[in-house]
Amino acid sequence: MKTVISVKIDSEIKEAAQEVAKSAGLTLSALVNAYLRQVVATRRIEFYVAEPMSPHLESLIAEVEKDLLGGKASRAFEEVDEFLDDLKK
Repeated sequence: MKTVISVKIDSEIKEAAQEVAKSAGLTLSALVNAYLRQVVATRRIEFYVAEPMSPHLESLIAEVEKDLLGGKASRAFEEVDEFLDDLKK
């Protein structure tokens, strides 16, 4: 048996969600049903909203990338002991 639910959603969120669903070949209804099935199966409600990067964080990341490209950062290590030995040098 199917039932209808009615919820109030910000129109911009609805349109964006419809685009995401469509890009995956789904309807918004199928997307909502899948999420609700996941909630029931896992007994968990999970929300994720990515935080926008601040200009300060973007500049820090740019510095690190510059250092990596310039060879100013340490090399990659396979094991912790290698890393600790390198620190002692």
